[in-house]
Amino acid sequence: MSEQQKFSGTALRGKLLCDVPMRKYTSWRAGGVAERMYQPADLDDLQLFLRGLPDDEPLYPVGLGSNLLVRDGGLRGTVLMLHGTLGGLHLELDGSVYAEAGVPGAKLARFAAQHDLQDAEFFAGIPGTLGGMLAMNAGCYGTETWERVLRVQTVDRHGEAHVRTAADYQIGYRHVAKKQIEDTWGETQESRPESGLPEFFVAAWLQFRKGDGAATRQGIKALLNKRIATQPLNQPNAGSVFRNPPGDHAARLIEQCGLKGKRIGGAQVSEKHANFIVNTGAASAADVENLILEVQTAVEKQTGIKLHAEVRIVGEKKP
Repeated sequence: MSEQQKFSGTALRGKLLCDVPMRKYTSWRAGGVAERMYQPADLDDLQLFLRGLPDDEPLYPVGLGSNLLVRDGGLRGTVLMLHGTLGGLHLELDGSVYAEAGVPGAKLARFAAQHDLQDAEFFAGIPGTLGGMLAMNAGCYGTETWERVLRVQTVDRHGEAHVRTAADYQIGYRHVAKKQIEDTWGETQESRPESGLPEFFVAAWLQFRKGDGAATRQGIKALLNKRIATQPLNQPNAGSVFRNPPGDHAARLIEQCGLKGKRIGGAQVSEKHANFIVNTGAASAADVENLILEVQTAVEKQTGIKLHAEVRIVGEKKP
């Protein structure tokens, strides 16, 4: 039986790809090959696809790939490409904003401004899609995603949809985990990091205050100008690599340790912002991962502080 026959069905409307180079789908522009990628036509199609999967098939929901490093040895399982597919975005009758997981942060911010809503400006500063923002409680400039969430919609690996609220999760700084309730496998979410989430976010209802759309647009413009001035947006990167430790900033610690400009292969600690690692042109995933580890080791040795990576590293190392 071919891969197409194994994972396809006559009722599916999405696109199944095999042997997909993930460097094309991650913002670091590095990494190995995924066995499969499914691009659903919409949420209903995604649910149908999931219902036909083997129970042991590893799943990796991906949006813009801006917080993801796929090791050079590749990725076993199926990548669910949600950017460009789950793009639903509209106002509800109660004034909340319904947005699907594939909606980029900048688009969400602009949509809020168009409807005279405020407090969504910060989404324009996050280089990802809503699904990833929900999964890690992404934020910038003092505001985090879950501060705006009324409720979320998730789908489990069997294609069943669920509506949940913040009360169902442990939410912290760059951390979101389902509370200790047994999942489909009889295990907790945290115990299966390499297999994808037993449930993953496909949409959310967000609440913003009524405001002045013009002022919101000005806020977005100011935020984007700040990003351009302080971040290496002209080179492939994954945004901030490390979480800020309590009461301090990862960038300050990295710079204090003399690591700005540090290189391994084609990967470099940015000269512009020390908490960014950039691909200077031909970095492998191993270059990036090794540089992450070297920065962690040097900072801990010199300061006693262990930096924790925000980025998700998946797949197998190249032999």
